[in-house]
Amino acid sequence: MFSTELNERAAALIGLYRARGLKIATAESCTGGLVAGLLTEIPGSSAVIERGFVVYSNEAKQELLDVPARTLAAYGAVSEQTARAMAQGALDHSHADFAVAVTGIAGPDGGTQEKPVGLVHFACAGAKGGVVALERRYGALSRAAIRLASVDTALNMLEQAAS
Repeated sequence: MFSTELNERAAALIGLYRARGLKIATAESCTGGLVAGLLTEIPGSSAVIERGFVVYSNEAKQELLDVPARTLAAYGAVSEQTARAMAQGALDHSHADFAVAVTGIAGPDGGTQEKPVGLVHFACAGAKGGVVALERRYGALSRAAIRLASVDTALNMLEQAAS
């Protein structure tokens, strides 16, 4: 399902987190669980993957991750603020050491001039504090390409978090 390169990176990430005794939670919207899906492809990932949240709707973001309704109303589901709240919420509702969050517009519809298709916000939160956020604008790629590029970026964030 995933490329050999993504599988190899996921295996290395699982090995790194396992060696350090660290656990991961994911909070995914536009990727629909692909980050967790990739990581759980790796044998032994149960020692590292604590849980994953697929929070496609705003209601799910609020109910499962405590993303404030005012954040969603003020900034929208696809925003740095929402990504940060998702990552923190995943940490707060898990026993993970790090949580990565992904929210974006994978298309082909749903984009606006301000928030075009291909816009994705990411955040990675650590249990010891701090949240790192990133914005990527992948452009008018296919839905699948945007989602896979988002998985790649989420892996990068988790790799950097453990370093």
